[in-house]
Amino acid sequence: MILYHGTNLVIDQIDLSVCRPNKDFGKGFYLTTIEDQAQKMAKRVARIYGGDPTVNVYRFDEAVLETDHLSVFKFAQPSVEWALFVINNRNGVSDGDNNLDFKYDIVIGPVADDDLSMLFSLFSDGFIDETALMNGMKFKRLTDQYSFH
Repeated sequence: MILYHGTNLVIDQIDLSVCRPNKDFGKGFYLTTIEDQAQKMAKRVARIYGGDPTVNVYRFDEAVLETDHLSVFKFAQPSVEWALFVINNRNGVSDGDNNLDFKYDIVIGPVADDDLSMLFSLFSDGFIDETALMNGMKFKRLTDQYSFH
């Protein structure tokens, strides 16, 4: 399979130590199967940090996802469990399900984009319940992400 990473520089060697913390699935290197998504991210990163938008392309043997060598966690679709996992990782909340301790080598699931941030805040602050959270996510067109830890 082909995975894409949008940024402002060419990345020949992945260095997990320079990855930012408090991302959806914890500190890691994030990729997508959607080239257009990576292109948009590359433009965003270049606009914020300078440099030229760059989409790095990687070939990934997805058969490794089925081996016992790696701990892989996959969210097939948006769910309350996915939302809580993302909220906990973003906020550095260690009680609850998260990947702050790198227990998962690879996490796969939807991207929690800016549209969902408000919904997550309303849920976290107790203004909406799980049903309203799920209803709010139901009609969102979400993209995918693969995070390597």
